[in-house]
This record gives sequence, structure tokens and C-alpha cells, in this order.
Amino acid sequence: MSGCFDPDAAVAPPPSKIVYVVAGVLVDRDGRVLLAQRPEGKDMAGLWEFPGGKIEPGELPEHALIRELHEELGVDTKTSCLAPLTFASHSYEKFHLFMPVFVCRVWKGVVVGREGQAFAWVYPKDFEQYPMPPADIPLISILRELL
Repeated sequence: MSGCFDPDAAVAPPPSKIVYVVAGVLVDRDGRVLLAQRPEGKDMAGLWEFPGGKIEPGELPEHALIRELHEELGVDTKTSCLAPLTFASHSYEKFHLFMPVFVCRVWKGVVVGREGQAFAWVYPKDFEQYPMPPADIPLISILRELL
């Protein structure tokens, strides 16, 4: 049988923990997207990702993204500047990641890696030059179609 459904495929047991994070796709006037490099000492150090972070208990995803963009990059935005785009759902060995993704084209401030992380403004056609965590890879084709 072809297609997405395979009744003979083994179903993996769910991971013991679901981690809720949020990501922002910051797009500049030239159509480039901001990627941040995970710093040394963190899981998946050296990989490039869309900025964001964990959603705190009781926190809305939009508020978490606004907080994370300010803390990590020194930029400020508002919920009205965040457009829901898609989500990522990926099982890692020790947890399952669920990540709503928002596009942001309007913010105040200049991007600065406040946590010592490197960042790059990248055209979507060049994303392959930046190794990404598995959860971010499916977002590439969506962003290429959008931008």
C-alpha cells in the first residue's frame, strides 16, 4: 500500500514528556530570514534555528515569542505583528517538541545576540548551508513558498 497510511508500520511509543516552544520567522525588507546558532553548552549546539524558546506554564505562545525575542535578540514587537504560519511537531529521543511558528516582519530595535549566539540573515534558497535541528527542517519548504 502506498501513501501516508501503512497499517503494518510500527507505532513508536510516545515520549514521556512534551516540550512546548515557540519560534519566530523574522523577515527583513530584502526577504531574508533570521537564523540563530545554538550556543555551546546547549543541546544541538552549533545548529541553526529560528529564534524563540520555551513557553512558560500559563503563557500564551505569542507572549512567549515576544519575551524570547527581547531576551535573546534585544528586539521588541507586539502580538499584532505576529502572523501564525504553521507548527512543528517532532519526537526526539527524550521528549516530543511542539512548536507553533509565527512570521514577524515588524519589530523595533537592532538584532544583537544577547546570549553570545551567532546569527545570520539568510535567503530561504540558502537554508541548506545552515544545518538545522530536525524539527526545523520541514519548515524550509513552507518558507520558500511563502517568501
